[in-house]
Amino acid sequence: MNDADLTKQFRRGAVVSLVPLQVLGHSLDMLDYRVPENGCNIGDFVEAPLGPRKIIGVVWGEGRGGFDPSKLRAFFRVLDVPAMGEELREFLGRSADYTLTPMPAMVRLATRVPGLGEPPGTRKVYLRGGHEPERMTEARSRILDALEEQDLRPLTQAEILSLSGVSSSVLKGLVALGAVREEEVPRDLPFASLEPDFGGKTLSEAQTAGAEALIAAQRKGGYGTTLLQGVTGSGKTEVYLEAVAETLRQGRQALVLLPEIGLTAEFLSRVEARFRARPAEWHSGVTLTERRRAWIQTAEGGAQLVVGARSALFLPFRDLGLIVVDEEHDPSYKQEEGVLYNARDMAVLRASIAGARVVLASATPSLESWANADAGKYERVLLADRFGAAAMPEMRAVDLRVDSPPSGRWISEVVENAVRARVAKGEQSLLFLNRRGYAPVTVCRACGHQVGCPNCDARMVEHRFLGRLMCHQCGETAPVPSACPSCGVEGKLAALGPGVERLAEEAIAIFPESRVAVLSSDMYGSARALKAEIENIAAGGADVIIGTQLVAKGHNFPLLTLVAAIDADLGLQGSDLRAAERTFQLIRQVAGRAGRSEGARGVALVQTLQPEHPVIRAILAGDDEAFWRAEADARRAALMPPYGRLAGIIISAPDAQSAFDFGAALARRDQGLRALGAEVYGPAAAPIARIRGRHRVRLLVKAPKGMALQKALSDWVAQVKLPTNLRLSIDIDPQTFF
Repeated sequence: MNDADLTKQFRRGAVVSLVPLQVLGHSLDMLDYRVPENGCNIGDFVEAPLGPRKIIGVVWGEGRGGFDPSKLRAFFRVLDVPAMGEELREFLGRSADYTLTPMPAMVRLATRVPGLGEPPGTRKVYLRGGHEPERMTEARSRILDALEEQDLRPLTQAEILSLSGVSSSVLKGLVALGAVREEEVPRDLPFASLEPDFGGKTLSEAQTAGAEALIAAQRKGGYGTTLLQGVTGSGKTEVYLEAVAETLRQGRQALVLLPEIGLTAEFLSRVEARFRARPAEWHSGVTLTERRRAWIQTAEGGAQLVVGARSALFLPFRDLGLIVVDEEHDPSYKQEEGVLYNARDMAVLRASIAGARVVLASATPSLESWANADAGKYERVLLADRFGAAAMPEMRAVDLRVDSPPSGRWISEVVENAVRARVAKGEQSLLFLNRRGYAPVTVCRACGHQVGCPNCDARMVEHRFLGRLMCHQCGETAPVPSACPSCGVEGKLAALGPGVERLAEEAIAIFPESRVAVLSSDMYGSARALKAEIENIAAGGADVIIGTQLVAKGHNFPLLTLVAAIDADLGLQGSDLRAAERTFQLIRQVAGRAGRSEGARGVALVQTLQPEHPVIRAILAGDDEAFWRAEADARRAALMPPYGRLAGIIISAPDAQSAFDFGAALARRDQGLRALGAEVYGPAAAPIARIRGRHRVRLLVKAPKGMALQKALSDWVAQVKLPTNLRLSIDIDPQTFF
């Protein structure tokens, strides 16, 4: 796209091409329309007819032609919202090319905003009033609870009714009683101005050096990526916030991506303390009103800083100067459904287009980022020590071959004694097990049947606290049966293996005088409830914490001095390419929660049956660089990422045979790929062969590093016509292989 396109105008009668915001089919990725009376500009959002319907699309350029001009319809109007800028259009186009995604699906990522076609003005919102109704009914209580669940933020009527499930008459009654307040508020107000020089903290010598390096890079301008690698508790956040401050001084916008919604509240408080005002938020927990406001103000420049989940990367920034990807190694940055993209990689792409800087922050970086820093493609800032007097925890192995817990238990005597000692001192302990629910398997002791999901080839996981069985693939739930679904025998169903709920049950039995808290994403009905529990624990409201990987993601518990990984071998099972890397990252991150405050040094105990395993030895030794070099050498020898390329082909169908037949037809036509040095493996049944009732088959393409993989894949799959009942998706750079 050239400079002339920036302000390209189209007059009445011109033919333009629109990208619809709905996916209408591959042949309808772009639609031609005539321009009506008042003309339009490239990037404008417009409302247009499509058959009997109205659709919204983005003016992408001149019409493609190929149609009888006399039959072309004019679009209705240009919407009163900021046009999509050239930088974002180029980013979406290149992202679509890289991920092999239809343009409408990619554009949809950038336009997930309610009321896009509505004009600016005012809207009615509702807040908690100052009065309590004399008579509290269940319906009234549900509305008041809905308001409080959203941290007392204003909600529209539609949002309240959706959250509460009651009628509008109940809401009106509460307004009349003064229990709910109705207000007319302007749409899309700018956010409070952030002050870059307001609340800077005193930094350590290492933090100051790191901050100065990031500030210098920001002042230099242009694109560049820095890996901010620092041990847990080294103060990476305060360092990269100085880069954010410099971006604000330059009058440019900044984006901070976080891997978990649960981290947002704590982080927002830190931002407010640093810049005197709260930034814009963008994640699934934000109300529709605030979502529209964030989108509009990002486009208009009224949002200087956005904090959000991976989808915030697709917001229409007016002048993006910095992207921070916090905990850049986290697997949640890879979207596994719909548009398959890795937000970390796409952040680098967007920054390169916008002329912005990227900071990738992690204590345990991904091998891809480590390799790029090691090769000099990325700059590196290293924080080797914890902030202040806090020291890294002491790492010890608990060999379960020697110190085996009694039958039916999972907490060894070594861990039990260590927890008792910490509780006696008024300190906290964390028992880590990366497995949700009560037990992963429910089996019948009469016939051996394992209770599975009716829609997936996956076992139903018992969640005893909820009294339900749950499928972690499709979300299907069912009551825990009293009789075996296969043989009908009563009283023979047994839970096998531990989850965090079972571990909590065991901890309560072993430490009856201690306060036990469980942190797992599925145990809290809202982000607010999870936030409240985390704050309670941080304030000392629990003695023993039972947690999944949720606890590894940036939370700070000042009283926590002991971490015990109950089953450190769990992630080493299977043949996942990244099993070693992820186990190392997870255990090191969890261990890093211990002893983050000044005082007693923390201790991390690693229960394992394989203390001699290279990954376990690397974790205990704390020699991160040695681990990365060994892992890099193994990948390089096998020509696996980041030293080679992979692409996953996932075929799904109502029946397994159709999926296999199509996969085999593709595999037989791999000559073009082989000629370029690529190899095709499969077809084979996916490890989880059925999800939501559809059978899944996978192929894997392994290619040399410099190969033009996307074009080769497009040409390859185009050789075989896809039946209407089959779905095919291509996962470039897959992170999982389920």
